[in-house]
Amino acid sequence: MNKDILYKGFLNLCTAKAMTELYEANFKQVSKYVHATSRGHEAVQTALGMQLLPQDYAFPYYRDDAMLLSFGLEPYDVMLQLLAKKEDPFSGGRTYYSHPSLKDDDKPKIPHQSSATGMQAIPATGVAMGMQYKELQGIPHNNSNKSEIIESPLVVCSLGDASVTEGEIAEAFQMAALKQMPILYLVQDNGWDISANAAETRAQNAYEYAQGFHGLDAISIDGANFTESYEAIEKVIKTIRKERRPFLVHAKVPLLNHHTSGVRMEWYRDDLEEARSRDPYPVLKKQLEDQGFTAKEIDAIENAAKAKVQSDFEKALQAEDPKPEDLFTHDFAPTPISEEKGERTPEGADKVVMVDCALFAVEELMRKHKECLLYGQDVGGRLGGVFREAATLAQKFGDDRVFNTPIQEAFIVGSTVGMSAVGLKPIVEVQFADYIWPGLNQLFTEVSRSCYLSNGKWPVSMILRVPIGAYGSGGPYHSSSVESVITNIRGIKIAYPSNGADLKGLMKAAYYDPNPVVILEHKGLYWSKVPGTLTATSVEPSEDYVLPFGKAWVLQEIWKQEDVETCTIVTYGMGVHWAYNASGELDMRDQIEIIDLRTLYPLDEDAIMASVKKTGKCLVVTEEPSNNSFARALTGKIQEECFKYLDAPVMTIGSENMPAIPLNSTLEQTMIPSTEKVKAKIEALLNY
Repeated sequence: MNKDILYKGFLNLCTAKAMTELYEANFKQVSKYVHATSRGHEAVQTALGMQLLPQDYAFPYYRDDAMLLSFGLEPYDVMLQLLAKKEDPFSGGRTYYSHPSLKDDDKPKIPHQSSATGMQAIPATGVAMGMQYKELQGIPHNNSNKSEIIESPLVVCSLGDASVTEGEIAEAFQMAALKQMPILYLVQDNGWDISANAAETRAQNAYEYAQGFHGLDAISIDGANFTESYEAIEKVIKTIRKERRPFLVHAKVPLLNHHTSGVRMEWYRDDLEEARSRDPYPVLKKQLEDQGFTAKEIDAIENAAKAKVQSDFEKALQAEDPKPEDLFTHDFAPTPISEEKGERTPEGADKVVMVDCALFAVEELMRKHKECLLYGQDVGGRLGGVFREAATLAQKFGDDRVFNTPIQEAFIVGSTVGMSAVGLKPIVEVQFADYIWPGLNQLFTEVSRSCYLSNGKWPVSMILRVPIGAYGSGGPYHSSSVESVITNIRGIKIAYPSNGADLKGLMKAAYYDPNPVVILEHKGLYWSKVPGTLTATSVEPSEDYVLPFGKAWVLQEIWKQEDVETCTIVTYGMGVHWAYNASGELDMRDQIEIIDLRTLYPLDEDAIMASVKKTGKCLVVTEEPSNNSFARALTGKIQEECFKYLDAPVMTIGSENMPAIPLNSTLEQTMIPSTEKVKAKIEALLNY
């Protein structure tokens, strides 16, 4: 092997080893925040990291500090995160040691990832899918245009072997193998899952597991041998760059330090002596000697690494801590859409149903932006979506831009992290709100937190469409409302429109927003087939029409009146139609102000509070069961802000508090609100 490679590899191992030893020697100073180190894993991490290029993407896991050093990061950089300092280059002190996010021009790109073990496989595979898409569409990989990319980029996803038992790993492997994506899965197998060993938890190792995914080639290597690791990975990387297909490298390594600083190896390990016999450090040291390095030269490398680590640690200890105000930055990236623009009701335009307003919005976006693509279950050319919400799009834009996925809600949602990271704008769909649950891990842990925990470097720009609500006896698995769960995920924006014009304007705003957006689209409003919902149809807005998030619509406005009882109805989605119809049937449109929220986050609190202060009474209408709901929380907020203006308690009406919506039509109608039920609630409120 080349002497320069051996030298650089050994220096990196020495540095990583010195960091582990320093952390142990200074445990009281560094134990405030949990950390894990690469001790025992350094050889394979270094062998891989040395071969990546700035155009590549990497998803290291929480034990990969040696890999980070091999990318060109200094011990000082990672120590700033160890000590949760303000200038931590990854997260600004927000997340754990060796949880990197990096966007430096001269290093591999590292999008944010959580520490939820194995969760990174889906976002990483999303990057590979994005690279493949860009190559198929002729979109340059180098978005900055600073220099031409000679070598085709690839993605590395680093995993511990225990994480390969996660179901989401299977989703990632399945898609990578199915679509033949340019990704390398490095699985570092130290035989442990905290205190449970491999024999207790795994029917096979990752190399054996990979055999079940046709198209995912795998090799198994001694990850404690730097030379073997470097040469094996070199061949794999060359193949991926040339042939654009996935590989798995299973590297057997010893764990020579604690699972984490808080879970000490002495508490449960019975294999420490055997593990120490496989230490990669003396193996590489011997390889240097075999290549002619003198004992003096080797000592100099070791001493230089120790001195550097000690110096950087002393410097990091003195670095500034975050200030309280630093908590409140980068929850969202700034959006350019701040006001309503374009023609909402252009002269001569046709009136169209709500589902078509969204369809036409997506079509216009795809015609204008090559970076825009659409995928999910059954949205491809054969069907165009179970609600025809993607009808004709595959025929117009091709199967590479509009395509079906397997039944993998986690992959559908989480892959958008990677797609966004390479500069694309994915519009994805889960088929029904009831099917969103397998995707919540990715939505909550990866999508929503990426901007905040990467300190603003990696906002996830995506749109997740969710058909929602009860309609036409859909039964317990096709009728649910889920907004209370979604609104409890901070870091995403949420729309719930009541009509086609709003849906089109919000879809356009969501596309140009650099943040993740969930659009809840009521199935019963798609074609206005539910009695009383004709007002969900709209004159189709112009192509340039955008509607900003956080701007409610005063659908029915009244003046302040002293001599009659008045009230505000705050609602969204189907509730808007129940409220509007109820006020009309009661002949009280001059007494009832209706606020259509349009978006649940951001929420237009100013419009809500101004209306309630004017009318003195308020009813919040939702389709969800009302207990512990978004509507109840909003009721409490209104009560708190408007208490001295109220003439009655703020009231709520929603579905009955039962576990599911039954299939039988009589039971379904008994379960959910209606115009009649809202009328009765309005009368009770006005007569209070």
